[in-house]
Amino acid sequence: MIVLPYQLDLPDHDTVLGQAIPFDRTRWIPVLPDAAWWPSELDSCPIVGKWPRVDRRTVFSIARKANTVEGRRHLLVAALVWGTGTKAQSVHRRSQIFVRSSAADIDARLGSALAALRERGAAEAYWALNNDQHIPHLGAAFFTKVLYFAGHESPAGPYRPVILDSVVSQALKDLKTVDADWPENGWTTDQYRRHLEGVHDLARRRGVLPDQVEAALFFHGKQLS
Repeated sequence: MIVLPYQLDLPDHDTVLGQAIPFDRTRWIPVLPDAAWWPSELDSCPIVGKWPRVDRRTVFSIARKANTVEGRRHLLVAALVWGTGTKAQSVHRRSQIFVRSSAADIDARLGSALAALRERGAAEAYWALNNDQHIPHLGAAFFTKVLYFAGHESPAGPYRPVILDSVVSQALKDLKTVDADWPENGWTTDQYRRHLEGVHDLARRRGVLPDQVEAALFFHGKQLS
């Protein structure tokens, strides 16, 4: 298990839910299989400066409808938008998910993975999306976002899903809680399980929710860059 420092500076949960990322709708609509994949909730996001911003709270509201094919499509897109930002190159990278797979294939694989999450828990869902239900160009940094939003409020198994991306990974290495060869992407299921264990252990010791610990790691990692 990863042992995180007890004194890690943790945000309150309102701060976590309010973490907002700017997005450019005009970059996304053309790269989706069709406009119906776009969740209407994103069109109500507040504009700050030049761009609308979507926060975790909004993506959670979209995720609550993921018991249908349309709802799962909306969850996937919302999680991608929240994790990507406004840069054209970043949106282009995410667009390859839809270029390289048919809508039917994405639906089937995402549906199977979220069923694994609902029935067997976060680590098993991670294994599915990392192996037999892998969606090309949807890597762990983004599919753990999908799992987080889909299952954090109603977890199955011992652990709520949390995000593991390169920024969180940098924080884990900087805090010397993992070995120097810990990867910044492409984690195994065992490595994700160790991350879950460490995050939940600190959350239990501090009396907070696991995503407060994950957000603290993210904010720490962003400071490093």
